[in-house]
Amino acid sequence: MAERRRSISLRVRITLVATAVVAAALVVGAVLFASVLRISLLDGATASAETYASSLAAALDSGAALDGDVDDRFFQVQNDDGQVTAASEDAERLGAIAEDDYDRNNTVTVEGDAYLLVGEDYDDGVVVVGQNVDDVTETLGTVTTLLVAAVPVVALLVALTTWIVVGRALRPVERMRREVDDVSASRLDRRLAEPGSADEIGRLAVTLNSMLDRLDESQSAQKRFISDASHELRSPLASLRQFAEVAQAHPDRVTAGELSDAILDEGARLERLVDGMLTLARSDEHGLVVVPRAVDLDDLVLAEAKRLRASTTLTVDASGVGPARISGDAPLLAGLVRNLVDNAARHAHTTVGISLTETADGIVLTVDDDGDGIPADQRERVFDRFVRLDDARGRESGGSGLGLSIVREIAVAHGGRVAASQSPLGGARVEVRIPV
Repeated sequence: MAERRRSISLRVRITLVATAVVAAALVVGAVLFASVLRISLLDGATASAETYASSLAAALDSGAALDGDVDDRFFQVQNDDGQVTAASEDAERLGAIAEDDYDRNNTVTVEGDAYLLVGEDYDDGVVVVGQNVDDVTETLGTVTTLLVAAVPVVALLVALTTWIVVGRALRPVERMRREVDDVSASRLDRRLAEPGSADEIGRLAVTLNSMLDRLDESQSAQKRFISDASHELRSPLASLRQFAEVAQAHPDRVTAGELSDAILDEGARLERLVDGMLTLARSDEHGLVVVPRAVDLDDLVLAEAKRLRASTTLTVDASGVGPARISGDAPLLAGLVRNLVDNAARHAHTTVGISLTETADGIVLTVDDDGDGIPADQRERVFDRFVRLDDARGRESGGSGLGLSIVREIAVAHGGRVAASQSPLGGARVEVRIPV
């Protein structure tokens, strides 16, 4: 059943529904029109008969002579005992017409013609008038015939008009369907021909082209990500392989300590790179899942400042760190702080400055360094993946080009934003704002 419904095109369904609705409306309208017309014609015939009966009753009361036969009417005059005392030629053969017949406006047939009966009292009895209603019947028959013939014709015209109009309306959709069907993963550069109209079809074409733009951009980003990730993974693996080959070929040139240090350094580098890629992959797939709870962000910042002092010779100024508590994901926020601090430490000459303040709108985390800084035209680009500026980033510094990308994704997951600017220390400033 589902396959049968799917096989019926939208054009056919719209035509059938429109035709059925119009046909039903026409049938109901025709029935109502015929009923109203019948009532109106019968009311007219009744009024005419009553007028004639009243004139006869008035003539009888005044003693005047009664009019003769009329083509479309007959009359009977009955006394109080129900006996016919006078009648027109057509009514003489009927006998006395019963009171129930003329009281209820019934009809009688005289020589094949139908007459509507009406009674009117006078001083000595009642005048019964029969009004010919054959013209009413003929009129109703003619109207009914016309309606029976007209309803299918009008329904057919509606079906034909709907078929043509819907076909013309859906023609751009069918064209777009064929064009979209030609789009494949290897041909995402294809775009639909926009009709140029401002109606639903035009907006649909614009929306589909926007979707194709996003898909093309996403595919290009994925290809770049895979290419960059492969290149980044190859570097530490090549370094490990080189140390291993030298140690194997010349055991006297590489000590066990040197080999273990190389393995630890490159292994840590691989671990950071893989962790960063996994974080970004989760972000691309369905967004970073934030498990909110109360987090003392100042504790995380001060812990990173302490770690940096212990692991480097840099001057770490954390005097600007104030108390700040937000609702967020503690592990993600810890990763955000660590990536910010490590990024500043890689590029600082002597000093790293950290500040944390809480405002009415949220928290502001700022990390400064006295390095070479970031050119103004590159301050948005540094948050892209695997981006290293020529003067500020190099593989030798240990950076993978993912740190600031991870910072941005974590900030966005918490409803915040991140921006780079010039630091008062002379280098770069990275500022994160997260709402309370």
